Amino acid sequence: MTRSELSDREILDAKVQSLPPLDEPAIARLLAEVRVHGRGPALDELVEHQLAGIIELAEARHGKGVEVGDLTQEGTIAGVVAVIEYAGQGGPAGSLERFVSRLVASHMDDTIELAAIERAGDEAFVRDTEIYEAAEVRTRHELGRNPTVVELAAELGWPEERVSIVGAMLNEARARYDSEIVEFLDDIDEE
Repeated sequence: MTRSELSDREILDAKVQSLPPLDEPAIARLLAEVRVHGRGPALDELVEHQLAGIIELAEARHGKGVEVGDLTQEGTIAGVVAVIEYAGQGGPAGSLERFVSRLVASHMDDTIELAAIERAGDEAFVRDTEIYEAAEVRTRHELGRNPTVVELAAELGWPEERVSIVGAMLNEARARYDSEIVEFLDDIDEE
């Protein structure tokens, strides 16, 4: 955990410890208020009382590709949705925690899955750009000029559209990198 995450965790733990316990009649009263008024102090109080469970669910997913702090934040948002939905259904006070826990756990698992899909896509793009760049250099050397999209597509065995997309993204990244280097060198010159 980073220093910031530790600090955030200490704040959350202090918040959880500072909350007085809620008995079933108090939960039922707060659920009724949420059912009538929606967002407001009753909802905030119910979600705050779910925070310990949300943190526990996030920590149980430590090392799954999403930081515990991010999962806690996602879980808190899902907790708000869960409490509103539960209050709207008129669920009994004694089952609120179990309902929120199931919904939050499902949301956290979906968040982890989406992050994994995004990482896989990023990794595939990096591989594609490396392959593209190697083919571009090899073809430029063989032809003595920059290859066309059609020539690169033939070299790579990719559709022309894919070659165009990867090439455009790679060129954009190169331009951004070059401009950052120029800015860095300008800063050095000014010193």
